[in-house]
Amino acid sequence: MSTAAVIADKFLPGLDRVPVWLNDPANWTGPNGLLERIGQHLGYSVSAVVVALLIALPLGLVIGHTGRGVFLVVGLANGLRAVPILGLLLLLVVWLSPHLHARLTVPGLIPPGGFAYIVPIEIALVLLAIPPILSNTYAGVQAVDPAVRDAGEGMGMRGSQVIWQVEFPCALPLVMSGLRSATLQVIATATVAAYVPFLGGLGRFILDGQDQLTNLRYGYPAMVSAGIVVAVLAVVVDLLLALVQRLVVSRGVAERYRRRRGVRAVPEPA
Repeated sequence: MSTAAVIADKFLPGLDRVPVWLNDPANWTGPNGLLERIGQHLGYSVSAVVVALLIALPLGLVIGHTGRGVFLVVGLANGLRAVPILGLLLLLVVWLSPHLHARLTVPGLIPPGGFAYIVPIEIALVLLAIPPILSNTYAGVQAVDPAVRDAGEGMGMRGSQVIWQVEFPCALPLVMSGLRSATLQVIATATVAAYVPFLGGLGRFILDGQDQLTNLRYGYPAMVSAGIVVAVLAVVVDLLLALVQRLVVSRGVAERYRRRRGVRAVPEPA
C-alpha cells in the first residue's frame, strides 16, 4: 500500500469526525473544554501583546521622532523575527523556570505551580510581538509630513507634545497595522504554551492528540478542530482590531493614508 493510501486510511475517517467533534457540547464545556482553552489562549496572547505594545510603541515613537537608534529597529526587529520561538521557550523553561518561586495563581489561566512556566511563554510571545509593532511605529512616524511636524513646533509644542499630539495620531494607521500583525502572529503561536508543564490553551488539544491519533474523540479530530478554532479566533480578533482602527484613526488621516497608497477616498455625501 502506498504512503498516500496509508495516510488516507488512517486520517480521513478522523477528518470526517471533525464537524461531529465541534458540534458536541461535551467538547466545549467542562474543565478542559474548548471554552476554557480559548480563554487560556486569549489570556496568554492578550497579555503578551499588551506588554509588547508598552515596550515597542514608545520606543518606536522616540526613534522615529529623533532619528537616533535606527539600528535598533532594523537589527532588533530582524533579529527577533529570526528567533525560533519553540527553541527559545524550551531554553527559558530550562534556564529561568527553576529560579521562579512565586506562588501567584489566576483561576482558569495560571494554575498552582504554573507561574514559573507562564513567564517563559510570555517572554517568548512578547519577543515575537515586538518587531511588527516597533517597525510599523517607526515607519509611521517617519512618514509624517515634515510640514505638519514643523507646524506643531511652531505653535510652541515641546518634543513630547509633538510626538503624542502630532506624530502619533498621523502614524496611527501604520501603528494599528503593526498591532494587528503582531496579534495574529501571537495567537497563531500561543499553541506552544502546551509544551510546558501546567499550561494549556488550544495547543493542548494538538499536543495531546499526537499520542492518540487514531482515537476518534481525543486524537486527530480534536487536533484539527483546535487548529480550526485557532484560525477562526485569529480572524475574529483581527476583525475586532480593524473595527477599533476605524474608530480611533481620524477620518482625515485615514483618507490621506488611503490616497498615499493610491486608493481614492470616497467623498462624503452632501
